Amino acid sequence: MTFNVYIIAIIFSIIFLVAIIELVRKNKLLEKYSLLWILFGVVLLILSSTPLFIEKIASVLDIKYAPSVLFLFGMVYLIIYNLHITTVFSKQSQKITRLNQEIALLKEKVEKMEANKEH
Repeated sequence: MTFNVYIIAIIFSIIFLVAIIELVRKNKLLEKYSLLWILFGVVLLILSSTPLFIEKIASVLDIKYAPSVLFLFGMVYLIIYNLHITTVFSKQSQKITRLNQEIALLKEKVEKMEANKEH
């Protein structure tokens, strides 16, 4: 039973890696963001390919069903990645706000210059 879970995880990892590479190739995902996803896919592929390593980790963590360690790593990774993306979005939001303010100031200056030309 657990052997089938590892095979499914290996197949999923390979499909996942191919999908990430295709997204980058089609310019739908930036390379700097794809690196973390590729790293995750490779780690998942390695962990799925080495059931003994997963079983050792499971026994250390006192997890009864060893393949659930794969899901644990996936959940932890997604939480970390979500935090990373949130910080990126926060920085981008600050930059957008600053750019909007600068555009508004420049627009005001242009309008004042045009009003001075008319008089």
